[in-house]
Amino acid sequence: MKDYKQITTETIRQDSRYLDLLSHNFPTIADASTEIINLEAILNLPKGTEHFLADLHGEYEAFQHVLRNASGSIKRKVNEIFGNTLREMEKKELCTLIYYPEQKLQLVKEKETDLEDWYVITLNQLVKVCQNVSSKYTRSKVRKALPKEFSYIIQELLHESSMDPNKQAYINVIISTIIDTDRADDFITALCKLIQRLTIDSLHILGDIFDRGPGPHIIMDTLCNYHNFDIQWGNHDILWMGAAAGNDCNIANVLRMAMRYGNLSAIEDGYGINLLPLATFAMETYADDPCGFFQPKIDKASSPYTEKTIRLIAQMHKAITVIQLKLEAETIKRRPEFEMEDRLLLHHIDFKKKAFTLGGKDYEMRDCYFPTVNPEDPYRLTEEEQEIVSKLHHSFVSSEKLKKHMKCLFRYGCMYNVCNSNLLFHASMPLNEDGTLKEVEILGEKYKGRNLLERVGQLIRTAYFAENDNPEKDFAVDFVWYLWCGKNSPAFDKSKMATFERYFLTDKETHREIKGHYYELRDREDICDMIMDEFGVEGEHRHIINGHVPVKAVKGEKPIKANGKLMVIDGGFSKAYQPETGIAGYTLVYHSRGFELVQHEPFTSTQKAIEEGIDIKSTTQIVELSSKRMMVKDTDKGKELMVQINDLKKLLLAYQNGLMKERAV
Repeated sequence: MKDYKQITTETIRQDSRYLDLLSHNFPTIADASTEIINLEAILNLPKGTEHFLADLHGEYEAFQHVLRNASGSIKRKVNEIFGNTLREMEKKELCTLIYYPEQKLQLVKEKETDLEDWYVITLNQLVKVCQNVSSKYTRSKVRKALPKEFSYIIQELLHESSMDPNKQAYINVIISTIIDTDRADDFITALCKLIQRLTIDSLHILGDIFDRGPGPHIIMDTLCNYHNFDIQWGNHDILWMGAAAGNDCNIANVLRMAMRYGNLSAIEDGYGINLLPLATFAMETYADDPCGFFQPKIDKASSPYTEKTIRLIAQMHKAITVIQLKLEAETIKRRPEFEMEDRLLLHHIDFKKKAFTLGGKDYEMRDCYFPTVNPEDPYRLTEEEQEIVSKLHHSFVSSEKLKKHMKCLFRYGCMYNVCNSNLLFHASMPLNEDGTLKEVEILGEKYKGRNLLERVGQLIRTAYFAENDNPEKDFAVDFVWYLWCGKNSPAFDKSKMATFERYFLTDKETHREIKGHYYELRDREDICDMIMDEFGVEGEHRHIINGHVPVKAVKGEKPIKANGKLMVIDGGFSKAYQPETGIAGYTLVYHSRGFELVQHEPFTSTQKAIEEGIDIKSTTQIVELSSKRMMVKDTDKGKELMVQINDLKKLLLAYQNGLMKERAV
């Protein structure tokens, strides 16, 4: 605070207008100096713990549990605090209570014979855990996180030492009064939720919240109410954003994915999309079609669907797939700049031979029943199909729940983020074969690297928010579909999306989707350094963090690449990918002592977690340890605080030297 060398009378005069505004918040010498002391103290606290998750794909139960147990951090803290003073079963019960307080309390009250004694013991235990997780924060930050109803009482309990006999008596009176006034349940719930909140300081979601799993809408509800998070949009998120913006190709793809994985509840119950017109059309049009290759990817043994419903989903699946292929053809023809003419495939079907002919070669077809495709004009929608598209379009753009979630995605999301020397983006950075940044042409202008991601982000916002008279609106709406499946899309970056081939052709060679150069070159340190330089990422220990491509841990693939400079954290939250990955997701945890990668095994169910205390089994791998403990001053937030401190020092000198007068309070 004594270092004023860089602050001169001249610099104070130059900033006089800003300092005048600042003086409204700090009107006196005492106010300014107190805030400087406060901010200097914050700089020397340990940095908050950041959690990174990717590719949640609607698996809301596993996601919510990982948030509640802070990727195993709460269990570790309980073990550290209570060691051998509690039995393993008691520690498990305490952890379950912290994760699911309302539900666990109901079970406890049903079986506990001496409830008052249980309340006393449990409240004391929870206070100890809460004191531990709040110790790295200022009292001010903890106070802001407290539930208003119990704010004063919790503050008293957190900041009193039970080592002092007089203070222990004081604490005992508070706890007994809480119990006597029948507020124990509410107080326990408030403490548990506070522990959860304080254990994760900030949450980074690296894309793909939507599709495959049953509850993307539940994940979005959780995130929209979360205390501190950001999202880097993934290709599946962008797909839904395009659907909400009214792109019919995106809408068809969203519905196809829902049918493929049997997740009708997210569409109908989650977002209120009316699927009856599509169901009626599919039942009539494909009544004589077994739709064998359109069976949903579900476990029939545990599925709530009957055989009749599964058959209907398969019929709807085929119906929307054919509609999608026709809709995409319209866009491809309208946008030659997308260079996707090779995706126009329906006219290559020889309906007489029941074969697909391309480049003089015939390919065997799995399915050649297309009652709505006219061989003379294969890409034209029938009147019934057009009517279904119109009704689905209206349902998507009118869904209030979807509008709410889109608002959240746009408010807290973007294509990339740079945070504490880490570059976060979901999928790819388009590269040339030689490792240089690839230029992508958009509306006659060429973009690469950081400029490309920023331009893409602008167009996604234009597609959703711009008025119809905006000259870029129509292009932007089409471009959001291109981002889902275009070869130069940073959210996709493959040679093609082989939708038609996978559904209709037997030759697996036609199913291949060749990945862009980034996916092989990112293993090189020099490539990672070049990309981080492009985005202005600084720091001795800097990293790129991606999702998108599942890490095949079962085959020995490692998530840490380029000698630690790149981390890929798609570990398979989606049950559909777990046979491929061999695990059930990663959490990357960045705390004051370095990086840890937490590898999760499959989550059984919330019900079993509550009733039997079955937690997600997680294995922690140390990725990188800091030589010294990181403090707030070493973070982006610390840099902001140092700027504020410098401004306050100018204000303080202005007061002390008479260049500004203190304000009357």
